[in-house]
Amino acid sequence: MHYVYIIYSKLIDKYYIGYTANLDARIDKHNKPHRGFTGHSQDWQLIYSESYTEKSYALKREKEK
Repeated sequence: MHYVYIIYSKLIDKYYIGYTANLDARIDKHNKPHRGFTGHSQDWQLIYSESYTEKSYALKREKEK
């Protein structure tokens, strides 16, 4: 499966939309210090996700506004 997800950080009051094939591992990675937008806080919570059987559909959906 392929997932599009929205996470939220209360600490910085920001949302992030992403794509992954492994949702649990990806959320864990967001919550560890790293370079990039989500690396600045480690309190990201999953607030929404959609699953797709085709990667291309998930990537297309991720880019929608």
